Amino acid sequence: MANVKDFSVEEKLIAVLTLQKIDSKIDEIQTLKGELPMEVKDLEDEIEGLQTRINNIDAEIDSINKFIAQKTDAKKEAQALIKKYEKQQDNVKNNREFEAINKEMEMQELEVKLNEKHIKDANIELKDRDMQRGKTEEKINELNEALKLKKSELEKIIAETEKEEKQLAGKSSEAKEKVDARLLSAYERIRTSYKNGLAVVPILRDSCGGCFNIIPPQRQSEIRQRKKIIVCEHCGRIVVDNDLNDQIKIQG
Repeated sequence: MANVKDFSVEEKLIAVLTLQKIDSKIDEIQTLKGELPMEVKDLEDEIEGLQTRINNIDAEIDSINKFIAQKTDAKKEAQALIKKYEKQQDNVKNNREFEAINKEMEMQELEVKLNEKHIKDANIELKDRDMQRGKTEEKINELNEALKLKKSELEKIIAETEKEEKQLAGKSSEAKEKVDARLLSAYERIRTSYKNGLAVVPILRDSCGGCFNIIPPQRQSEIRQRKKIIVCEHCGRIVVDNDLNDQIKIQG
């Protein structure tokens, strides 16, 4: 690796400006992808959440079905006892015995009615859960269609830009090796401070190309001389002259 400490200010500016232009091209690709990666992730998370809901509904349906089966068995047992008591009534010897059997029959008839009510209520719940499940499945199907389209769109962009992005990433790593360590640290700090990722900007119409505040003529003259690294007093970005900016061309 070259000794960057021996580089002139102009060479340092060229190195950091080159890095900025490479990183800006990478940013353009990321902008082209837009919010798609996040949208894909959000859709996948939502589908996963809905699938968990379906699993929970299925567990509830299973529990309700087991409850219905238990109450159906209990109803059958009560009905069987009623038949048993009806036969016993034919063989009673006195009123006391008849009343006792009749009381047992009444209890079992109440048991039948109670179990029937439980079964009816449970079937209403079951119908409600089935409706919930159906609506959730419909939502999942809708989201899967949206996810399919988003993924297709993202995959198309990735296929079109993957090679260029890979090449630019390699160029960015190489360019970083040529930038003065302190300047690189400042560049990365400034770059992460702004959404557009611009840490090095040219003069545009007598203004900073980053924040568009006016740069005084004397300051502009110093920037064009390239004798020292000058930052915008308003936004802190590194400012270069237009001629230098136009000299640096980056191929994808």
